[in-house]
Amino acid sequence: MKGRILTSEAIDCFKKYLREEEKSENTIEKYLRDVRAFAAYLKSAEITKEAVIAYKNKLLSENYAVRSINSMLASLNNLFVFLGWADCRVKSIKVQRQIYCPEEKELTKAEYMRLVSTAKQKGNERLNLILQTICGTGIRVSELQYITVEAVECGEVVVSLKGKIRSVFIVKELKKKLLRYAAEQKIKNGVIFVTRTGKPISRTNIWREMKGLCEQAGVNPQKVFPHNLRHLFARVFYGIEKDIAKLADILGHSSINTTRIYIISTGDEHRKRMEHMRLII
Repeated sequence: MKGRILTSEAIDCFKKYLREEEKSENTIEKYLRDVRAFAAYLKSAEITKEAVIAYKNKLLSENYAVRSINSMLASLNNLFVFLGWADCRVKSIKVQRQIYCPEEKELTKAEYMRLVSTAKQKGNERLNLILQTICGTGIRVSELQYITVEAVECGEVVVSLKGKIRSVFIVKELKKKLLRYAAEQKIKNGVIFVTRTGKPISRTNIWREMKGLCEQAGVNPQKVFPHNLRHLFARVFYGIEKDIAKLADILGHSSINTTRIYIISTGDEHRKRMEHMRLII
């Protein structure tokens, strides 16, 4: 155990390793953020399993969500394996699978429609179409870079992310809207959603612009972020098709367990289904 100190050099080597493993930039950024937070907690102290367990308990005491804690621990466990300190790994917190999501966190179709309408009323056609593109295809916000004039003209976008390649179809109505917007903006080729300087619009800008719609649209800001549009696509698709394997392929998930999280209904819907069982005499 001697000499197990987490140095900035070790973190830089871990970053290089993650790049060599072809992790996405967002994943690398997340891992490094978790590792640096742990390093700040240690204050140059030696790493032991006891220290990692103490950190885990600290996160619990600070009321972090269990999923967030498990995600942080997964980052640290990856680091320990890379450094050859596998005996420092700790177990994730066991939690019962969630059968419904809190209503205050789920974006409804009606709320989505209001957000789209508000973006249009504000004259923000780019945001209007970004909302419709994410929700109408189920892509990640980071995958907007693949929405190019050429791909939309073909009606099919080829997404290459996280070591996987998948095709995303563009429905006729969305295709027509995107090509009209590109023509109006004089974008003849390449990425459609760009800034005034021609660079792909960032996740931060999209997030900020979406939050700016909330008050006028009458939607709780806690529900409004790009990934919730992807969840809405998943719930609507599954409600029609009832095919979780096909949905997992469309979303680009390696595990159906991840897809299950996306299609969890609200507590209100869950309650109604129980009442429809009519088992209480």
